[in-house]
Amino acid sequence: MSGAPGYRVRAFNFETRGPGDVSGLTGLLERGEVRAEDVVCVLGKTEGNGGRNDFTRDLAMGALERLIGSRLGVPPESVQDRVVFSFSGGTEGVVTPHMIVFVREGALAKDAAARRAEKRLSVAVGATREFEPGEIGRMPQIEETARAVRALVEELGVDDARDVHLIQMKGAIPPFTHAEAEAAARAGTPLRCDMAYSRGASALGVALALGEVQPEALSDEVVLSDYRHYSAIASCSAKPGLRRTELLAFANSAYAEGELQIGHGVLTDLLDVAGIHAVARGLGLKLGAPPDPAEVNRIVGVFAKSEADARGTVRGRRHTMLSDDDISDTRYSRCVLSSVLAATLGDTRVYVSTRAEHHGPQGGGPLAMIVRAR
Repeated sequence: MSGAPGYRVRAFNFETRGPGDVSGLTGLLERGEVRAEDVVCVLGKTEGNGGRNDFTRDLAMGALERLIGSRLGVPPESVQDRVVFSFSGGTEGVVTPHMIVFVREGALAKDAAARRAEKRLSVAVGATREFEPGEIGRMPQIEETARAVRALVEELGVDDARDVHLIQMKGAIPPFTHAEAEAAARAGTPLRCDMAYSRGASALGVALALGEVQPEALSDEVVLSDYRHYSAIASCSAKPGLRRTELLAFANSAYAEGELQIGHGVLTDLLDVAGIHAVARGLGLKLGAPPDPAEVNRIVGVFAKSEADARGTVRGRRHTMLSDDDISDTRYSRCVLSSVLAATLGDTRVYVSTRAEHHGPQGGGPLAMIVRAR
């Protein structure tokens, strides 16, 4: 899809009263402000535990499937074939549960007549082929993810890969039997079909596609081992039972209209306020301390990855996120980074998902922001 005159992406950020609250989107549809046919993806934070048994994400998706399905005249279960949902559980601390609905209108055509001086947000959605359990966490997953990302980049209408600022993914974890796991172990290639390996290989696939890592640097052995290699643009959460990886790509295109822009950067650790300000400045945000409410109102979406540094320190001081059995390290790190982001940006509607294998440097992670241009 692409940039003939009229192509634009709009985004609507709604606070939610609970995981199944879709009143914000319902209102837009009822007032005729958007069409269900134009909804391309929904990202959000739900107030669950963020773990494998966090069913608040399914609750949110189910409510959206029923709403959009009824408007399109299709069964709810078929909605995910046309709309990508990416929900992250866990709203510890000050995080406000919310969802961001992205609407794509018009057709993108990369021709000189459609080119504009100012680049605006472009969105593309897609998926990898289905994976076999033995491919997860290994080069086949990395290479297939890279192929799918490159295909999406073609749809975004960008001048080069530097215009791409976020690849949001729901990583594949195809089902497998105990017998398959035993056979793989006997063959000397134990299955890596779990959340950590899927996230890591997915991130490295993005890095490969966008030139952040060279092909010769990658191998099966690199995954979850050599953290010098990472993506500053990837954000992946993995889902058990999912056979293919679903992808959302966000970029700035000279062939898009609208008021939205996206930018990204890398946070070196959970306390990297300077890194947050750098991303904000790149988008023309003048936050101040305290943040200027007029500038805060320009913020549409904030997306980050958090991780408790496995080396056990933050800025040379010991942390206990990995040794405190009372609270999960995932909830610790998510709460800390969310609070730092909220305090710096003046907005508690922040999307922080945890576990960041090959997402930015160890202990840090990628940060992307979407704002309304001046």
